[in-house]
Amino acid sequence: MTGHAFQEESSGYTAAVLNAYLQLPETPSKASCNDRQTAASLHARGVPLFVVESALLLASVRRLGRSPDMPPLSPIRSLAYFLPVIQEVFDTPISEDYLRYLRMKLRSFSGRNKVVAK
Repeated sequence: MTGHAFQEESSGYTAAVLNAYLQLPETPSKASCNDRQTAASLHARGVPLFVVESALLLASVRRLGRSPDMPPLSPIRSLAYFLPVIQEVFDTPISEDYLRYLRMKLRSFSGRNKVVAK
């Protein structure tokens, strides 16, 4: 793969990661330079887009599904927040059925803020 082709592929991957990240509840409305670097780093490490998207959904559902008796969490300020869950999903992939469940669950939680794609 030429450098130009890799750069184009990386740009598309980075855009897809940032788009998925920014659509989540409790995330910023705009990506930072650090978010772009984190997304590019995930591409360079060869982390599949499916894994990243799955981890974003999983972490968001976990946050939003917390007991209301627990103290509120601060808003997510960086894509790096999701790195441990991305590693978790990379090590133990989730099924397509569970991913559909997570999407449905997130939609039920997030009627408040942002729209969840797919």
